[in-house]
Amino acid sequence: MDDRSSVTVGVLGSYGGRNVGDEAILTAMLDRIRAERPDVRILVFSRNPDHSRSVHPDIEVAGWEGLCKERISEHLRRLSVLVLGGGGILYDTEARRYLRLARTAQELGVPVFTYAVGAGPLTDEADCAWVRTTLSDAAEVTVRDEESRLVLEEAGLSRPVSVTADPALLLEPGDGGAELLRAEAVPQGVRLVGMSVREPGRAAESLDEEGYHQLLANVGDFLVHRLDAHVVFVPMERDDIRHSHAVVSHMADADRCTVLRGNYRPQQVLDIVARLDMAIGMRLHFLIFAALAGIPLLPLPYAGKVFDFAQQVGAPALRGVVRENTGLLLAEVDRLWDERPARAAHTSARTASMRLRAVLTADRLLAYLDRIAPRPPVDRAAPAVASAAG
Repeated sequence: MDDRSSVTVGVLGSYGGRNVGDEAILTAMLDRIRAERPDVRILVFSRNPDHSRSVHPDIEVAGWEGLCKERISEHLRRLSVLVLGGGGILYDTEARRYLRLARTAQELGVPVFTYAVGAGPLTDEADCAWVRTTLSDAAEVTVRDEESRLVLEEAGLSRPVSVTADPALLLEPGDGGAELLRAEAVPQGVRLVGMSVREPGRAAESLDEEGYHQLLANVGDFLVHRLDAHVVFVPMERDDIRHSHAVVSHMADADRCTVLRGNYRPQQVLDIVARLDMAIGMRLHFLIFAALAGIPLLPLPYAGKVFDFAQQVGAPALRGVVRENTGLLLAEVDRLWDERPARAAHTSARTASMRLRAVLTADRLLAYLDRIAPRPPVDRAAPAVASAAG
């Protein structure tokens, strides 16, 4: 890896943390770079290098958390560009950790390309200062939604910021979902409604954890009784499993539920979601997967990024999940089911537009790579043709 004439792209984000959404972003990004620029070497900075190596065995991986500046600089000096993002990494107390590494790259003469990053909440002045200092000098700044651009502007960033879309929108559903669901003992030949839950946080500020779980259990029981459905809980990271089981424990029809327990890659989760009849959830990438699969979806916004996504795909967006809204929530579920063909068609059209914006992020990065390191010439020599005998 000492060939300085080669092109090496570093990728820094919340990777290696076993969050399906973050890993989906990385997968989509790597797929596009390798498809267009097979000559490029890639170095992924991971929170858990062993996990990242197991998922991407053909990609070089380096740990970065807990390393001193000198150790990190050894990796950064080899880079042609450092790609920062995507995912929601620019928020209070966390932004400075990523931007400190990005700033070190800039000090070493390595340009930084911000790739459809998510931002907010961002109110801490120390983090805002890191945003202004580092991103002002970035080669390009792209964010995945309008709210992220507003957050960066409010933090004091005055340079142009482009809004594209989440890189995970470029994943394509496969056909492995049925087999994965059979392995999880999910019943076949019945209606399947997927649910994605997480810790309450801002989604249910007026509820304690038990009240929050009971609220979602009411939704689960409604799905069973109203739709005669089997409810499939789809964890997007480890702690979601605990909250899913807590919701099931409050349901009257717990036997009509399955909490997925497999350790799945993003493509596998997307394939599972594609086998569902409807999706109700809080995790952004669960909803993105539902949109990609063309199934009707109901977001339960716990953060601005989910509300923004709901608006972009034309889905109903309930601002928070509170006890007083139980009736409204169930009414929205009922309406979504009754209107599912039209809703799914509308969402699919909006999603196609968002996918084009996601392609734009990748195209901009590839164009930047072409400027700093043109692609090697393609051998267009014609194949030899045997001469015919006279």
